[in-house]
Amino acid sequence: MSLTDVAIRRIKPSQQPKKIADGEGLHLFVAVLGAKLWRMSYRYMGKQKLLSFGAYPIVSLADARRARDAAKQVLAAGEDPGLKAKLAKIAKRAGGDETFGKIAEEYKAKLIREGRADPTVKKVTWFLSLATPSLGRRPIREITAPEILETLRRVEIRGRYQSAQKLRSTIGSVFRYAVATARADNDPTFALRGALTAPKAKSRAALTDPKAFGALLRTIDSYEGLPTTKVALKLSALLFPRPGELRAAHWSEFNLAEGVWTVPEARMKMRRPHRVPLPKQAVAILNDVQQLTGDGSFVFPSARSVLRPMSENTLNGALRRLGFTKEEMTSHGFRASASSMLNESGYWHPDAIERQLAHVEENSARRAYARGEHWDERVRMMTWWADYLDELREGDLN
Repeated sequence: MSLTDVAIRRIKPSQQPKKIADGEGLHLFVAVLGAKLWRMSYRYMGKQKLLSFGAYPIVSLADARRARDAAKQVLAAGEDPGLKAKLAKIAKRAGGDETFGKIAEEYKAKLIREGRADPTVKKVTWFLSLATPSLGRRPIREITAPEILETLRRVEIRGRYQSAQKLRSTIGSVFRYAVATARADNDPTFALRGALTAPKAKSRAALTDPKAFGALLRTIDSYEGLPTTKVALKLSALLFPRPGELRAAHWSEFNLAEGVWTVPEARMKMRRPHRVPLPKQAVAILNDVQQLTGDGSFVFPSARSVLRPMSENTLNGALRRLGFTKEEMTSHGFRASASSMLNESGYWHPDAIERQLAHVEENSARRAYARGEHWDERVRMMTWWADYLDELREGDLN
């Protein structure tokens, strides 16, 4: 039989707590001291659970029934009403009106605590600076997909299609962090996939013809700028690392006696340490430059301060001064040059080449079978590559 307000008021406390049913799982729990608490019994994923709605008469019989009906709707949608209520309380304590700007700052602080590379943090900071003028003061729960799209359009309309795509991704990261910390319900950027103009894929300029690459090596030998810049260009050709990994290299990462350069995971794009075999030519070059910069931390310090690494524009600037346009060669292009010529040689397994480039296999099934470093083959490959470059430099293509 369903409860009535009259019947509830007449209930007296007893020496034992008791439950008085109202129907459909809702019941009144009467404590020994007389407190009357609304509760609902329900099953979720095969487990018996209990949901509390508050005390009578603060929560009336009608209010309790409405809460029960709302909980049943949540159950019908396949969710746990108890968990949903718990998350709502957490969100309320955290502050339901927290702004996008505040949570974005928290997200950046999290990246720093995780040891993300400085360039990564700087890029996130820059992209968020494009979003905060319009979204920064808005409560994050109130921000909608159309609002975000309007922000993205301001970037896209200037023809910066790639930046607009990356901005969407960065905003989405902030929203997913907010969802994980119970301050947002969803990531609105998910609905914007496909709404932006897709940028055309553009390969970085690189010389892949052996004869042309040999000419590049001879031109580098004639470079008359800073000795450290010339060395960095030579090592770019010999070791083909990512430019940021090379220019920010520390002497502590090199074991010249064993011929190994170990780049720590904090400076790797894929966030895992990477070992680079050093052929004798690279060791000789590093021994020479150690006489210039070995007293400091950076192998290639900035021209303005030994406390900072070489500028990210230095190597591309040097290539321009040597007469190579940005359509012909870039500092990142050394990687494409090496990849192309190593693969075309037919001497080396593609997995060894990819591992030397510190690429991660995109196919998850194949990646499970390609975890090895291929170290021995890579040592032989880098020795062959260095000797091959000597031949190209001399113009001997036979």
